[in-house]
Amino acid sequence: MNNFGVLLDELGLDEGLITPLRELYLKPLSSLLYPDCGGKWLDSHKAFAVKYTLNEDLDLSYHYDNAEVTLNVSLGKVFTEGNLYFGDMRQVPLSETECVEVEHRVTEAVLHRGQHMHGALPITSGCRWNLVLWMRASRQRNLLCPMCNRSPRLQPSDGYGDGFTEEDPGLCVLT
Repeated sequence: MNNFGVLLDELGLDEGLITPLRELYLKPLSSLLYPDCGGKWLDSHKAFAVKYTLNEDLDLSYHYDNAEVTLNVSLGKVFTEGNLYFGDMRQVPLSETECVEVEHRVTEAVLHRGQHMHGALPITSGCRWNLVLWMRASRQRNLLCPMCNRSPRLQPSDGYGDGFTEEDPGLCVLT
């Protein structure tokens, strides 16, 4: 998240808005588009709004997300420039990567794998707000942390704990 954003759970929007959005619409779509990276097992999320404006954050550097699947919605206001750009997956060396620019129009969304390298070019005027939803699949990330590529050592935490869960040893899981 950039320096001028807000976490939506702090505004009380998780249960009534973001969780139903993830469960009813984005999980079925992600299951079809991204089954190989956990799209069909999305069970938690982190949602935030980010702001780009002159004299604050203008852009966001090249990065990947702490998510299996990411939704980025351009909420608007009036701004110029500030397109998104995408490279390869994070495992591809930077020297072998070509980036593609994607126009990010107000009211339109981009759905992509969290491990897909991307960034936001600088706006040149106005103010732009984006809704970003990092969706996570504990079934996927309990095996391998998407940020460090290691098996996680789980610690108790409040909330979703960045999408990691501890399996209940008393449960019988059918596969």
